[in-house]
Amino acid sequence: MADLKMPEVNYVLISGNLTRDPMYRQTASSTPVCNFVIASNRKYRDGNNNWLEDVCFVGIVAWNKLAESCRENLKKGSAVVVDGELQSRSWKTEQGFIKHVVEVKARRIQFLNIKRLNGSNNGHDNYGNEESVFADDENNDYLEDSFDKFLSNEESDLLK
Repeated sequence: MADLKMPEVNYVLISGNLTRDPMYRQTASSTPVCNFVIASNRKYRDGNNNWLEDVCFVGIVAWNKLAESCRENLKKGSAVVVDGELQSRSWKTEQGFIKHVVEVKARRIQFLNIKRLNGSNNGHDNYGNEESVFADDENNDYLEDSFDKFLSNEESDLLK
């Protein structure tokens, strides 16, 4: 039997609202990191064709410049779309218990309802679009980057 080679795919795209203000800190080596939790709602029809909603709480971690952008632009209730990958980590508590967590390591975060404190472009890029921040980009000159184009007509109607 031939060896099956699994593709290395680890990709997450999720939207939601922050459940509390983000926690910003710096590591011992002064690397910025920001953690927050989003509530992602899923709407579906039950057996009686009634709309129901399920909520999934997902931890997000952002590093470096992306972490700083989160600190500046996010607060409890902020709407975001997060593009990233799943990661797991473990640590030992002061009581000696081992804790495990699976979270999304963000590569890119689109802030859906930001209001800049410094007033620059009112949260929009030079093209009038809402800003998104990439983990590895140095500038904010983005072309059209709306996630609405990925929604079906029914999903778009639900958001209205």
